[in-house]
Amino acid sequence: MTDTEFDYDLFTIGAGSGGVRASRLSSMMGAKVAVAEEYRPGGTCVIRGCVPKKFMVYASGFGKGFRQAEGYGWSADNVSFDWATFRDAMNAEVDRLSGIYSRNLANAGVELIHDRAEIVDTHTVRLVNEDRTVTAKNILVAVGGAPNKDWDLEGAEHTITSNELFHLKKLPEYIVIAGGGYIACEFAQVFAGLGVKTCLVYRGDTVLRGFDEDVRVAVHEGLKASGVRVITGTVFEKITKDEDTGKKTVFLKNGDELIADDVVFAIGRDPYTKGLGLENVGIEVNDKGAIIVDEYSKTNVDSIYAVGDVTDRVNLTPVAIREGAAFADTVFGGKPRGYDHDTIASAVFTQPPVGTVGLTEVEARKKYGQIDIYKSTFNPMKYALTKERSPMLIKLIVRASDDVVIGCHMVGDDSPEIIQAVGIAVKAGLTKAQFDETCAVHPSVAEELVTMKEKWTPPELKAAE
Repeated sequence: MTDTEFDYDLFTIGAGSGGVRASRLSSMMGAKVAVAEEYRPGGTCVIRGCVPKKFMVYASGFGKGFRQAEGYGWSADNVSFDWATFRDAMNAEVDRLSGIYSRNLANAGVELIHDRAEIVDTHTVRLVNEDRTVTAKNILVAVGGAPNKDWDLEGAEHTITSNELFHLKKLPEYIVIAGGGYIACEFAQVFAGLGVKTCLVYRGDTVLRGFDEDVRVAVHEGLKASGVRVITGTVFEKITKDEDTGKKTVFLKNGDELIADDVVFAIGRDPYTKGLGLENVGIEVNDKGAIIVDEYSKTNVDSIYAVGDVTDRVNLTPVAIREGAAFADTVFGGKPRGYDHDTIASAVFTQPPVGTVGLTEVEARKKYGQIDIYKSTFNPMKYALTKERSPMLIKLIVRASDDVVIGCHMVGDDSPEIIQAVGIAVKAGLTKAQFDETCAVHPSVAEELVTMKEKWTPPELKAAE
């Protein structure tokens, strides 16, 4: 199958989840494939994202677990947390997983090149450190994204991003986090759970913009219940550092001043396309620098494709993997196909966590007009014997015209696990009646999904009735 006119049939830039899946499958279909990775195989998810972050969520949750256990008759003395022990174990596991990615590429016959690659022309890439060029019939860009920093801010050099949080030399006493998205909220609760005095600064009024409004409110309240100080409606004005103590002072535009050991920017991520050489071949990008692709992940240049976060479609690891598989089928498998980005379930690992799939209430009303809402908020049975409270929210959004469930939103323990199964039902277009016909699993929080009978009416509509 190899085209001898080129060094490779496929050259992939980036060994994250999407690039690795595309490369492995393409090689197994008979293509000669190489992957260039400038850091470590595994990408954001494995190296500096989902995986180590969830280990941190687990670590921070044990403190709450010890408190809950008291209500069930357990007692524990001299409970303490050692950051260095946990950090080193977490990063050792990340190293192990990265090694698996490397072995999987090798086992599939893919050549892994540890170097930065930049596009020279439609069929050529330059390996920067080796200072050589290679050619490929097809080039796949799968470089993912990178955390943003506001470099226009005075004192921005005194801040870090989520990338550095996994490698802190010591646990800070006080941390300030800028942002209100899922990364900011997750890390705020992680550090609060580890005993760090934590402050979240967000320019909006309620965190998690873009999520269902009930979810946003629940997570916002959960942050405060976790001990996070939440300051809304303002942003950083400048940051200074005391060179003797290392302490940073964060000046906010509302006049507040915050003293912190670490200041974190968690204000979003942008496609990692700077310096990639896209301009050399005229690849079209949007205003964020994301590569514009068609349904088959092809750019406006016939020989160059892109998958994953660098395209800014749906920035989730499982989506990048599906896009990579679709690419391989299309280019090397003789089965052209795109990936359907509609109705994708996702989770936010706040404490309690979020599970969501389908349309929000606002989106559903805008798209369909008449909808029915079923909503339940309750304290799970797990907390009945404890002093802890962690309200559970379950919300179903139903299209009134045909009774199809078009959205499900949950906040509470085990929501990410539950939403995976619910995502199948919503993706399949099941109706509320079919949910109701399903027998409940009792006692469980998830049984509310099939036992809610009464439609919820907004207070303003009740008043009008």
